[in-house]
Formats: sequence, structure tokens, C-alpha cells
Amino acid sequence: MAQPLTLPPGERFHLKDFDPDFTGPYHKKKEAREKTWANLERLNALQEMLYAQGKHALLIVLQAMDAGGKDGTIKHVMGAFNPQGVQVTPFKVPTEEELAHDFLWRVHKAVPRRGMIGIFNRSHYEDVLVVRVRSLVPKAVWRKRYTQINNFERLLADNGVTIVKFFLYISKEEQAERLRERQETPEKQWKFNPGDLDDRVLWDDYMDAFEDALSKCNTRHAPWYVIPANRKWYRNLVVSQVLIDTLEKLDLRYPDPPPDIESFVIPE
Repeated sequence: MAQPLTLPPGERFHLKDFDPDFTGPYHKKKEAREKTWANLERLNALQEMLYAQGKHALLIVLQAMDAGGKDGTIKHVMGAFNPQGVQVTPFKVPTEEELAHDFLWRVHKAVPRRGMIGIFNRSHYEDVLVVRVRSLVPKAVWRKRYTQINNFERLLADNGVTIVKFFLYISKEEQAERLRERQETPEKQWKFNPGDLDDRVLWDDYMDAFEDALSKCNTRHAPWYVIPANRKWYRNLVVSQVLIDTLEKLDLRYPDPPPDIESFVIPE
């Protein structure tokens, strides 16, 4: 049985219709290994053309609940890219300077230039997720932000930035297991944040907020993809395939060489 990754713009996302355990035709990690490796090689080749051509920028947005796999996706999928052409921006609690500006100010500064790939580990969507759930601003403020985000992403798209947004969807049970693993594994304990437990109590509120963000900000120029992420290996396969499909639509090419390149004599 198939499961969609996205929906047509204007349709409502209901997360109950998405299974975070879904793995498509694959049943085990080793079954997907060969395809994943081929995808990573293809991503590396596409990124080199993107960088050389310098015509497009790619912005990858990663959102998830705590322990949802954002760091792992960056490591195991975006690790296929040449670091020279990638910038990763984590969006944490805003600084005093950032709070003194509009909520998109710090985001716009981090948008990749043409030829580059930008990866947002969390993003401007925090301002309609945690800000909403934690009531950090009045409802009248965050409700306007969906339209402001859509306008912002439209501006980027009109200026050569291709946007692809991933919601790494894990179940509440899977999150508990991953948090326990962090708690009990010495080399992972540094990632354990007691504050994550506070957000876990608000799981249903976060799911409502994610559904609104996905539904209200899923556009043709900046689509949302709901990635079944309980199985990390399947998450990596699907994210890599979506990135390939996205980049291949850009008709990437290497720039033309210098005229009469064969005529140049290379000194001994």
C-alpha cells in the first residue's frame, strides 16, 4: 500500500493518515542499502553541477519533534555533498538582537546564495510551532505568520532559490525510545535535554501546530514532504530521492569551457 509524501496545495494534512513506520516496498535496511548509496552518488554529482553553474540555490528545511532525526539526516544524506558548497544553519532560541527585528530577519540572512545548498536545522517555522504551542506571542500575531512565510518563500523562489521542506515524522513511542537511548548511552548523553520532556507533554498540541503549518504553507514553489522517519534507513532513502527529483528539475549543466580549450599549451 502506497503512502503519499505530500499533498496538492490547498489540501489539509491529517497526520493520522501518515504512518511513521511506513517503509514502502522495503522490509529491512539491507534491502534499501544499494538504492540509498546510488542516490547519494547522484546527489554528489548534481551538487557539483549546481555549484559550477551558479544559477540556482537550494534551500532544505528540516523540521521534526525532538529526537526526530534532523541531525542524522544531515549527516547521512547531506553528507553526500561537498562541504565547500553547503551551509548548515541551526535555529535556536532567538538572541536579543534577533528579537529586536521581525521574525524572518535572521532567516533571510541565512538563505544560501546561488550555487550553494543551505540546510536549515529547524527554521522560520518555529515561529508557528513552538511559539504557538508555548504561547510566546499572542494568537493574533502568529496567525498572520503563515501568510508572511508564504510571501517570503515566494520571494526566494522568484529569485532563484529552490525550496524543499521535510517534516521528519516519528511516533510518540519512537521518540520515547530515542530519548531513553540518549539518556542511557554515555556518548549520546550530551544530547539529552530535560526541556525535551516538557515539549513531549505537549505532543498533541505540536501535532496540531504541524498540521496547520503543513497545510497552510504547502505551495508549488515550496512544498512540504512528510517523511516516515521511525526507520532511519528509510528516512534517508526517501529524503535522498526527493532531493534528486528536486535537483533534476533544475536542468543543471556544467558551464561551457573556455573557447578553443584544446589549443592551450600547458607548460612543462
